Amino acid sequence: MMEMKVLGCALLFPLQIFLCSLRAIVRLFTRQKRRDLGTDVVLITGGGRGIGRHLAKEFAKQGARKVVLWGRTEKCLKETCEEICVTGTECHYFVCDVGNREEVYQQAKVLREKVGDVTILVNNAAVVHGKSLMDSDDDALLKTQHINTFGQFWTTKAFLPRMLELCNGHVVCINSILSLSSIPGAIDYCTSKASSYAFMESLTLGLLDCPGVGCTTVLPFHTDTEMFQGMKVRFPKLFPPLNPEMVAERTVKAVRTNTAFVVLPWTMHFLVILKSLLPQSALEEIHKFSGSYTCMNTFKGRT
Repeated sequence: MMEMKVLGCALLFPLQIFLCSLRAIVRLFTRQKRRDLGTDVVLITGGGRGIGRHLAKEFAKQGARKVVLWGRTEKCLKETCEEICVTGTECHYFVCDVGNREEVYQQAKVLREKVGDVTILVNNAAVVHGKSLMDSDDDALLKTQHINTFGQFWTTKAFLPRMLELCNGHVVCINSILSLSSIPGAIDYCTSKASSYAFMESLTLGLLDCPGVGCTTVLPFHTDTEMFQGMKVRFPKLFPPLNPEMVAERTVKAVRTNTAFVVLPWTMHFLVILKSLLPQSALEEIHKFSGSYTCMNTFKGRT
């Protein structure tokens, strides 16, 4: 009897895969039901500038009830908070280094007391050292891992339990296409983003049976912010940097439609496929041709 049941499951499995794929294709061409943000409290780490600032504006524009900003630079946080408040959306900011576990837990407690329960957590905070392994300072390498990787552990542990209690929540990660295809000169960043991707992939699968709670991971190509200032690709017209406003718009849309993974631009999917099919020697030639071997030589971005 058990063998027949196993055989039946095995025979149905290809059909299930086909139906899931078909459903995904249909989603591309139909308007999906969107989450109403009117009751949501959105926390954005690294919310004072760059993509984080645009995310704050977009969530406010899409009707979020409250927007909360975390970051290390009070001046930037205050400026962004004032911009959001002008639009009529309630906004708060707290100085918090997500790489500091105790500080995250303490500020999470303060946030809940002053603002309320966070229902959408956007892990956006990140730094990049921008050097090769042998040229990298040990403390700088640790800083990148603490903020880009471990920071997600601490923030998610701080806010996910309450989301599960409420059966209402969403965890978002602003990752990078470099988590799937690394480049020289940013070994700290690529490593941390690969770890972050694995974290989100595991978390997404772990929450499949948790009603009302979802995850979104966004993997953008090089984005035009001060973080990667000076980085140059060989063919900028063929591979232009992404507009941070567009990244923010696509991220909020993905949250509202409960989309698990978003690659920006969509053409980067081909890069992932090529990595699975081509030999290493061919991939090396692609890196050389595209200029990714030397793109960080002129890096002078913000760490």
